[in-house]
Amino acid sequence: MALLTQLGKIAGDHNVFSSREERFCYAYDGTYHLHLPDVVVKPQSVEQIVKIIKLANDSGTPVFPRGAGTGLSGGSLPVRGGIALVLTDLDRILEIDDANQVAVVEPGVITGQLQAMVEERGMFYPPDPGSLEVCTIGGNIAECAGGPRGVKYGVTGDYVLGLELVTPTGDLIHTGGKTIKNVTGYDLTRLMVGSEGTLGIVTKAILRLIPLPKAVKTVLAVFNDLLQASEAILDVFRSGVTPATMEIMDAEAIKCVIEQAGAQLPLDAEAILLIEVDGLPSAVEEELAAVAESCLRHQARSVETAGTAEERNLLWQARRAISPSLVKLKPTKISEDATVPRAQVPTMIRRLQHIREKYSLNLVIFGHAGDGNLHPNIIADERDAGEMARVEAAVGEIFQAALELGGTLSGEHGIGLMKAPYMLAELGAPGLAYMRRIKQSLDPNNILNPGKIFSS
Repeated sequence: MALLTQLGKIAGDHNVFSSREERFCYAYDGTYHLHLPDVVVKPQSVEQIVKIIKLANDSGTPVFPRGAGTGLSGGSLPVRGGIALVLTDLDRILEIDDANQVAVVEPGVITGQLQAMVEERGMFYPPDPGSLEVCTIGGNIAECAGGPRGVKYGVTGDYVLGLELVTPTGDLIHTGGKTIKNVTGYDLTRLMVGSEGTLGIVTKAILRLIPLPKAVKTVLAVFNDLLQASEAILDVFRSGVTPATMEIMDAEAIKCVIEQAGAQLPLDAEAILLIEVDGLPSAVEEELAAVAESCLRHQARSVETAGTAEERNLLWQARRAISPSLVKLKPTKISEDATVPRAQVPTMIRRLQHIREKYSLNLVIFGHAGDGNLHPNIIADERDAGEMARVEAAVGEIFQAALELGGTLSGEHGIGLMKAPYMLAELGAPGLAYMRRIKQSLDPNNILNPGKIFSS
């Protein structure tokens, strides 16, 4: 009760929520896990965040920073009760600096809204997570979110030049700045990006912008064989083309978006590739021809270019509809993003097909094939104990396969709660201990997002 009173004094009683119904709204994310916070606070200023973190240290109360709650690894879940610190009200675009090509934003800014605003000024913010219409920049930074354009343009971390953040002990610090080059001491900006809210709370970000491409074309290549489609991916790169996006969908993903979202895709296809090229108009036409040749060389039955912006948007609506469509099949969706070197994509797809058959699971294969960041999704029912036991075993084998092929546990979703038990397999004991020492040094009271990344 004393904590509620103190939080009310800091943030205002109208920004502190303690009823079960209110708290339940912040107990979940894009996973199937559920953890109820003790209290929810929506700070309205950086100064309030500083005071809340200092109060948390004094009282030993864990704090779980949260954006829009779209995460797929449990990164924002309040696994130990405590304070759910919701940052969505800090949502101002503070500056768009045309001369330096940077944007300065607060953490609650919606990614898609920032993209639209800068594109009106002829600039481009490439990171495009699947939930870009609702997810926030702060959450993107915490997880180092990616998206389809990662194959050519990289991920969120490649566009973060500087940060203002509140440390786990309540200090306000600044890292980086508007300069492209900055090697003054340790790269704290890079350390914070992808740290999943365990090392600091971002309150302001300086983001790099680039010129908007002059032309964009999207190709739909249809295949009768999933492995042929995966081989075509490698052929495109061997031709000298680096696509802006290169997405793959297997037959189950195609069927789902047709039946559940009404997408106009070929129902009898075993796989499709959605490939986008951008740049100067003359270069785009040349690259389109090379992409088509590569796909046809690997038995694509058709290769078609979207003729209008509307047709292109319909293709991308179909791609973005996969994830929400899958939950209509069964209520529990386990979305993984184990990532392998691009050359290993065909092998990884074969391993996923084997795992699907071995465990008799509804495992759907799709994702960012151009950078090896596949998204095997398992659709199940958590009320079925037997099925969930098979799911757990299958997930373990997915991670094992990725690591054996030289890959990683996560390309963009983060470790959070879901992947923490597998960290040792990738990093080894010395690597994991090194990370723990960083966390312990910066957050001596283990206040900030405890229970994430590390399994204990």
